[in-house]
Amino acid sequence: MDSPLDLRQRGSRLRASVAAVVLAAALGGCSTASLTDVTGSIRNANAAPAADTDPRRAVEMWGERYRANPRDAEAALRYAQGLRATGQRTQAVAVLEQATIVAPSDKALLGAFGRALADVGNFQQAFEVLGRAHTPDNPDWRILSVQGAALDQLGRHDEARRYYASALKIVPDEPLVLSNLGLSYALTRDLAKAEATLRRAHRGGSADPRVRQNLALVVGLQGRFAEAEEIAKSDLPADEAAANVAYLRQMLSREGGDPRKPRAG
Repeated sequence: MDSPLDLRQRGSRLRASVAAVVLAAALGGCSTASLTDVTGSIRNANAAPAADTDPRRAVEMWGERYRANPRDAEAALRYAQGLRATGQRTQAVAVLEQATIVAPSDKALLGAFGRALADVGNFQQAFEVLGRAHTPDNPDWRILSVQGAALDQLGRHDEARRYYASALKIVPDEPLVLSNLGLSYALTRDLAKAEATLRRAHRGGSADPRVRQNLALVVGLQGRFAEAEEIAKSDLPADEAAANVAYLRQMLSREGGDPRKPRAG
């Protein structure tokens, strides 16, 4: 799994994601929001282990090896991983696309290619590519979860939840799958079920801060701002947690009305 994003960096980017989630929830699922910065569900799931703790050094090292031999699958995988970690997502897609042409049955490459496509917003293609990255007789729960996240991005929430359910049959109570499922419910404005699912994920003992931040988001969407801020402060500096909740409060106020009341889609 990729190393988690730096908490301060994630905290500063959360407000833009909050706006998207609020809008989607307010519209009752009529719009699809980009959740990758909040959930980590696509960008971080099922990634190859990091070859180096410094992604820039990894880009340099694996990039040199890849350029020397573009048919080297490991080099392509590691180089693309470094590119994604340093924000060079379009280039990562190009590298992995070429690699999968050379090795069309390489499951690791296909999985990485699918995630990279999702990074740049090509969710339909990402879903299709990820479907080739594992087989029905040997499913990968991480890829199932990513496929569910891609379907949520496409607004196909019922289908997405079937993928999460399949993943949970393999790894019951896996916090990251439950976190994705919880935000899927949030996107269709089932906030009570979203909160219950995210609390279940949190009780699973995950140390992953994304789970707690997702819970804070959903609690805040129900107007319980003080509680949301307390949850967020577990991982973020107090000022960033307060800023995120203030932004959420502002967005809900702008949308108008009680965020817990259903609205027509």
